[in-house]
Amino acid sequence: MQKQHDKASEPHRYRTHTCGQLRKAQVGETVKLSGWVHRVRDHGGLLFIDLRDHYGLTQCVIEPESPEFPLAEQLRAEWVVTVEGQVVARSDDTINPDLPTGEIEIRIGKLEVLSKAAELPLPVFGEPDYPEETRLKYRFLDLRRETLHRNIMKRSQIIASLRQRMIEAGFFEFQTPILTASSPEGARDFLVPARLHPGKFYALPQAPQQFKQLIMIAGFDRYFQIAPCFRDEDARADRSPGEFYQLDIEMSFVTQEDVFEAVEPVLRGVFEEFAEGKRVTAKFPRIPYREAIKKYGTDKPDLRNPIIMEDVSEHFRGSGFKLFANLLDKDARNQVWAIPAPTGGSRAFCDRMNSWAQGEGQPGLGYIFFKDGAGSGPVAKNIGPKRTAALRDQLGLKDGDAVFFAAGNPAKFAEFAGQARTRVGRELNLIDEDQFAFCWIVDFPMFEWDEENKKIDFSHNPFSMPQGGLEALENAKSDTELLDILAYQYDVVCNGVELSSGAIRNHKPEIMYKAFEIAGYDRAVLEQKFGGMLRALQYGAPPHGGIAPGIDRMVMLLCGAQNIREVTLFPMNQQAEDLMMGAPSEVSAAQLRELHIRLNLPKS
Repeated sequence: MQKQHDKASEPHRYRTHTCGQLRKAQVGETVKLSGWVHRVRDHGGLLFIDLRDHYGLTQCVIEPESPEFPLAEQLRAEWVVTVEGQVVARSDDTINPDLPTGEIEIRIGKLEVLSKAAELPLPVFGEPDYPEETRLKYRFLDLRRETLHRNIMKRSQIIASLRQRMIEAGFFEFQTPILTASSPEGARDFLVPARLHPGKFYALPQAPQQFKQLIMIAGFDRYFQIAPCFRDEDARADRSPGEFYQLDIEMSFVTQEDVFEAVEPVLRGVFEEFAEGKRVTAKFPRIPYREAIKKYGTDKPDLRNPIIMEDVSEHFRGSGFKLFANLLDKDARNQVWAIPAPTGGSRAFCDRMNSWAQGEGQPGLGYIFFKDGAGSGPVAKNIGPKRTAALRDQLGLKDGDAVFFAAGNPAKFAEFAGQARTRVGRELNLIDEDQFAFCWIVDFPMFEWDEENKKIDFSHNPFSMPQGGLEALENAKSDTELLDILAYQYDVVCNGVELSSGAIRNHKPEIMYKAFEIAGYDRAVLEQKFGGMLRALQYGAPPHGGIAPGIDRMVMLLCGAQNIREVTLFPMNQQAEDLMMGAPSEVSAAQLRELHIRLNLPKS
């Protein structure tokens, strides 16, 4: 027993403290630290070694008289070492206020090299920009760099917070299958050959959509999951090729309002927790889809931008500005929208915006800028001072401001107008960067017109409940009336980023059959593609709904990152390649034979 006690009291093999732990209270103690050599500095014979581990950084110092000094002189960046020595207080003029351990340093008495590092393909200290190919190939080194390491830790903390908040809100965490059936809709599946079933394939889930609905049909009430999702899509700044994670949520016996009341506090709470002082929207506004398009030109509005577009068609109808006047006379659907530009009232800025528009493939961007109580520019000259003043009053503009115009069929120009709104906001520094501005986009149309195939089709999610139910579908007598039907579909948006789409689900087979019939899908096709879900709905399905906010995008926003690879541990490159592990890779002929697969490669 005595022997065991003595062994337990021995100091740890590698460390008594972490590199972020020591403070002035430990001055005089003998401690042992282990970590990576962050950098070595030679100050007139004294060697200063910054030692780094997961928790922080501690300055260590060794004098030329030390028997360990010759070994210390050999140290290079990223060698792994153990140091043992006394904690001493730094003099007042050498305290580093930016470092938690900045009031102390370690006088090295013993030094041990645990592992040497070869010449580094990219530096860890200083974090200079480096080619992405190098960063991804040596991701284990890239992850040692402070910013990326901090982002990954914040991601972990955000997920832990989301999980805890969901549990406290009465949700239960369930895991859904990773190997499942191929989905007939959505993005491309990743397929997995089934060895025991030659010629057949599993698919990795694009989302647990059908499973979470089946969980509700099975009688569980509130589900959530930190769910991995797999889609064979091209990479974007806010989307990884291959895989991503979402906070998957589903609830039974709920209305759209119930979903908002459950989800909004979770999102608001986690953003407030990690916002680092930035404001978070206290109550998310609900903006109907069509209103969002009219005001912001997009269903993903950045509400930090104060610019709201308005229809100013009446000021141009019958005016001397024939380009717009003729457009309005030509087609009743045509409109003129105004994009206000507070503080943008100079010809130089207006000309710059006009050049930008031409670079975007537009003929130009008409404008008026205001000075000395009047409007200036060709548009103002052609419509005259009375119409110019009325337009100025409608928009609440003043001297030093400007306004730009987009005209034609809004269905065709709304997206460009939204881009112009964003451009004006950025160029004039109107965007309030000190907040996270949330909103719900609601009342999406159930159907849209497919111009290519000249038919009605689903606009957002075919499994959503139409507002008005079966009656609304059966009473619509024309394409126009069908296009006016709204659905219980919603998006949650933050700072112009769509975090998630969601919906109250269609839980009645007869409504599903009718909705798909309107969209031109034969009943047999529906049963073939979605037979499993239809069958489940026939055995007593509760009204249910949900949403699935993207975790990667939330972390991006909270870290202030511009690319999803800055908040993901081991991302792929733009070509969906894992440069570190060498995936995708070829497999052996024996593996292919076992799976009954013969390759038919494209000719080079």
